Amino acid sequence: MTNEEQSRLKKLEEIRKLGLDPYPAICQRTISCQEVRARFNTLLKAQKFIFLAGRLVLIRHHGGAVFANLEDGTGRFQIFLRRDVVGERDFSFFKDMIDLGDFVEVEGTLFTTKMGEQTLEVRKYKLLTKALLPLPEKWHGLEDIEIRYRKRYLDLLVNPEVREIFKKRSLIIRTVREFFVGRDFIEVETPTLQVIPGGAAAKPFITHHDALDINLYLSIAPELYLKRLIVGGFEKVFEIAKCFRNEGVDWAHNPEFIQVEFYQAYANYSDLMKLTEDFFAFLIPRVCSGFKVTYRGKDIDFAPPYPKITFRDALIKFANIDLERLKTEEMLITKAKNLGLEIKDGWGRGKIIDEIFKELVRPKIVNPTFIVNHPIELSPLAKKAVDNQNYVQRFQLLVGGLELCNAYSELNDPIEQEERFKEQLRLRNSGDEEAQMYDQDFIEALKYGMPPTAGEGIGIDRLVMILTGVTSLREVILFPTMRPK
Repeated sequence: MTNEEQSRLKKLEEIRKLGLDPYPAICQRTISCQEVRARFNTLLKAQKFIFLAGRLVLIRHHGGAVFANLEDGTGRFQIFLRRDVVGERDFSFFKDMIDLGDFVEVEGTLFTTKMGEQTLEVRKYKLLTKALLPLPEKWHGLEDIEIRYRKRYLDLLVNPEVREIFKKRSLIIRTVREFFVGRDFIEVETPTLQVIPGGAAAKPFITHHDALDINLYLSIAPELYLKRLIVGGFEKVFEIAKCFRNEGVDWAHNPEFIQVEFYQAYANYSDLMKLTEDFFAFLIPRVCSGFKVTYRGKDIDFAPPYPKITFRDALIKFANIDLERLKTEEMLITKAKNLGLEIKDGWGRGKIIDEIFKELVRPKIVNPTFIVNHPIELSPLAKKAVDNQNYVQRFQLLVGGLELCNAYSELNDPIEQEERFKEQLRLRNSGDEEAQMYDQDFIEALKYGMPPTAGEGIGIDRLVMILTGVTSLREVILFPTMRPK
């Protein structure tokens, strides 16, 4: 325990000996700091008593007077205490017992100092919360940036720009919801605990339910449940869903993340490309100053329409690889190794293609671009392309070198879906932990009939990262996953 903490604990004991509650439940705040600034002239003229409350973030003693800055969730405001106004006892108490970081309630009237500073002259005050640890003094100079993520409460407390990031995140999520509700999508919730995880190529987290004595998995995606709802008669559904994937942690990945996933009956992936452009045309102006943002030192223009390039052509253009010339898995493995990529045992053709694409193509695409018509091996839940059965009706929207959106015309043929699941099961048994599991109940649901449907997922965390201009997902997730110390 530090000397500072010991000193504050001693003050806490003294306060209680005086018969005062250092943590009262009642607060009489009548106005926020932001409202005081906005209505200052009117309140100054009225000279009515107002109540402010917040944390003390600056205290300056001047003989028989004290200037201090009070901070609440809306901003800061200066307060002024004089010995001859509050009385000797209360003035001494403030001087001896109140520390930076404490929460107080103050009552008084407004005035303007000789320096033109808007100020509240305190007539009475009350301690609301005694802080037992001091605020960090040189937070901006910390070299261990991970401390900011481990102790996010301090990060938010002393870095107002961080609070602004999460206010913007909240605005983005509200606007996402507004967009889909405004287009007659129904918001739903699907299980986080699932008997069979599905809807994405990812390794799931596993847990055990004692009462039922069964293993359960944390959702890697809500897809298969949302499509069950299309079978059940809903035509437009969406979910802002938490997803969990047992994968590595880096600047672009966190094992727990948020995405909005939506499905529309009687639509295909071309329809969703137009809807995606409409989505960004609706969202970006509402949360940014315009369609252009800067991310990782590069200017990104979200103004639609967005160019389209096929998956095959993108590989040819950016990696000088033509999938049509690499017919066998062996040829593909040799090519990947020649490019310096590590190929793990159990990877199938689809996984190898995906890794090549992630490493050699994705980083080179900055402005929003639709990558369309992916190899069938990458998309076990998508419909085949009409003109080439080796590809599927799928698109990804790449922005700033990241996959931001993923969508396809949903496979609604139960017989073909069953065969695709069997192939995924074969890959899983060969060692691919990200291959999808066989979901018999989903196959049965498709047998009752699902209309032509298109579905899409948009990564909220990555979207926030790009729109706030930060370079790590940890900056936009309040409590990112960290290795315990």
